[in-house]
Amino acid sequence: MNLKTLSIAAAIMITAGICDAQSTLPGLKDDFKPSFFNQPGQDYPQVNSQGYARFRIKAPQADSIKVSLGLGGRGGTKLLKDADGFFTGTTEGPMDEGFHYYHLTVDGGVFNDPGTLNFYGSTRWESGIEIPAQDQDFYALKNVPHGNVQQVLFPSSSTGTSRRAFVYTPPGYDKNKSGRYPVLYLQHGWGEDETAWCNQGHANLIMDNLIAEGKTKPFIIVMTYGMTNDVKIGRGSLKSFKIEPFQTVLTHELIPYIDANFRTFADGAHRAMAGLSMGGMETHMITLNNPDLFAYYGLLSGGTYTSAEIKDKSKVKLIFMSCGSREKPDGVKNASAELKSAGMNSVSFVSENTAHEFLTWRRSLHEMAPMLFNIN
Repeated sequence: MNLKTLSIAAAIMITAGICDAQSTLPGLKDDFKPSFFNQPGQDYPQVNSQGYARFRIKAPQADSIKVSLGLGGRGGTKLLKDADGFFTGTTEGPMDEGFHYYHLTVDGGVFNDPGTLNFYGSTRWESGIEIPAQDQDFYALKNVPHGNVQQVLFPSSSTGTSRRAFVYTPPGYDKNKSGRYPVLYLQHGWGEDETAWCNQGHANLIMDNLIAEGKTKPFIIVMTYGMTNDVKIGRGSLKSFKIEPFQTVLTHELIPYIDANFRTFADGAHRAMAGLSMGGMETHMITLNNPDLFAYYGLLSGGTYTSAEIKDKSKVKLIFMSCGSREKPDGVKNASAELKSAGMNSVSFVSENTAHEFLTWRRSLHEMAPMLFNIN
């Protein structure tokens, strides 16, 4: 999950602006601790209790280092070099709670930070940092029974390849040899891949904690890559996206494979599909095109449904739509109200003080999961 770098000792994350490494920001608390996602033994990047991030990079031969804002690389925090070859800097302000992508720009070249783990986003492996959230307990690693996340390789005749999926099976799956489970097909966002929901989203920990608390019915989650070809991020890239190739992979190849190799209830009444951002767009199109395959729909910052789009309303047991409060919350609220007025079971959820980011989607999964597969 890493790229090669220079001789670098550690790093941190950003908001826009240049911060003098030696200055004391007004009101800044000096209680910095290593970030949750740091590599073993690495002290930087660091985060304090206010959400500021601090970087320290050793690069004696470099002239300049800037830490990007995250996805897209806009803006950044410029680090200042000392006599020992260390570049240091602190963000000018606190960052939003939750997960952020970032990278280093060193003398014009883009590198990942060897001080922290890397995560697939922006169609490349990016460094990641976690700003602790006030409500992080629901996705924390706890001493509870844990499910299993395993990689499977399934044959895809439509693409002429073997494709990969990650499958979460809940605690007790391996012991209860006769039990069968519903399935949620959960899709990632644009520029990410099938690793995102567990690595960035902590979907497995969210489920483990909900199950341990008795708040959700145990079910299987399947996560696979939502593209059938290599893609590049760019203005207008999604305009050329066609759902049919991936729809074939999902509906004709992956679902039959999962039903044949895992103990599932192999019917639409026990099957859900949801996705964040682009994964929501995929969910929207595939569920409408295949009303017999799914009874539960979830769009997480991924658009909305209208009652006119749904031809057989009797087959849809739940439509869940969510977004961050800094996105377009009125859109999901109004769409849910319209669906309810048409006699459908629809729920809207707005994540407070978040935007198009993983804290929104972690909270969304936490809200949605207890609602799945509980309706006869």
